[in-house]
Amino acid sequence: MTVTALPPRGEWFGDARHGDRALRVSWHLDLGCVVLSTWREGTCVATSRLTRDEAARLVGALAEGLAAATAHRVVGNPVPG
Repeated sequence: MTVTALPPRGEWFGDARHGDRALRVSWHLDLGCVVLSTWREGTCVATSRLTRDEAARLVGALAEGLAAATAHRVVGNPVPG
């Protein structure tokens, strides 16, 4: 097995369930992709590579979801989860 150092361009996101899980988003400019990796107890257990176009689509989906959640909250309904 080859061990690869984590790239410097990345961000960690803890799991909302406050467990030992996390999501890491890291750009691999040399490969032209972004890697979403799932971590549990300090070990990477899964990865997904997205092209730049796929990453842009993911950002759009997240923005649409946030906008919908904000609109839902504005009309007085609590957002589940």
